[in-house]
Amino acid sequence: MQHSKKYTKTTVLNAAKNTFSIKSIFLDFKEITKAGLAISVLFSSIAGYLLGVNDEHPFKWSVLIILAIGGYCMVGASNAYNQVIEKDIDSLMDRTKNRPVASGRMSKVTALIVASLLTIIGIVLLYTINAKSAMFAAISIFLYTSIYTPLKTVTSLSVFVGAFPGAIPFMLGWVAATGEFGIEAGTLFLIQFFWQFPHFWSIGWFLYDDYAKAGIFMLPTGKKDRKTALQVILYTIWLIIASLLPALGYTGQLFISPVAAVLVFLLGLWMLFYAVRLYQLRTPKAARTLMLVSVSYISLLQIVFIVDKFLR
Repeated sequence: MQHSKKYTKTTVLNAAKNTFSIKSIFLDFKEITKAGLAISVLFSSIAGYLLGVNDEHPFKWSVLIILAIGGYCMVGASNAYNQVIEKDIDSLMDRTKNRPVASGRMSKVTALIVASLLTIIGIVLLYTINAKSAMFAAISIFLYTSIYTPLKTVTSLSVFVGAFPGAIPFMLGWVAATGEFGIEAGTLFLIQFFWQFPHFWSIGWFLYDDYAKAGIFMLPTGKKDRKTALQVILYTIWLIIASLLPALGYTGQLFISPVAAVLVFLLGLWMLFYAVRLYQLRTPKAARTLMLVSVSYISLLQIVFIVDKFLR
């Protein structure tokens, strides 16, 4: 009877230990792939896919699922490589010091294996959709890890470089749907490209002190000054113009109705208002608000584009 109780206690402890280990691995995987960011990026790819489907290229659940898994692997791989490269930098910043590699919970070798597997799986999956999707995924991973990441401690131009892989997901969805890269995919790319600047400069503004600990200066002038805030406003205006291009009838099969154009314009004015507020106040709070508004802007714009397409 005593032996039975001891055995039961040991079994329970082992089960609890295993559960804890599985939970820890899952949480570390979420962190190293930046699951929240990856899912928001996936939303852009899915939006691009829905905009790209038509009578010639009909909607397919199989393609959407492969795009979602492959897209997650693509973003997850980039983030994992980034955390390997920036292990020492991450350990200096409050925002990143608890990441799996920086904190020592995961070795660099393990992280590299995870990143490499995600790269292979992601590119192979996207290749089953079409070769162009796989190519753009590979380009995105390469630019993010090999050029953008090393440049972050060298020059503020890293934001410009990072805007290229950051703009690929929206366009990637269209390419996955149609197998073509033309004016339509290029327009989607342009919208998300210009969006990167006010978004990341607002992050660089309110996290300025934390980034400074690691020698990272994302702001175009290197300072939280009027010139940086003015550039945020200018790029927000470029974003509004790019977002309205589909209403002009020069972007092929990608177009929006006058009603949708008005909604997109109002969204743009909403974001521009907070860009101007940053210029006026130049406070971390104003920058954080602009960052949150920018995230809402790109998501709402994509929803307007999709709803407009399927209601026309």
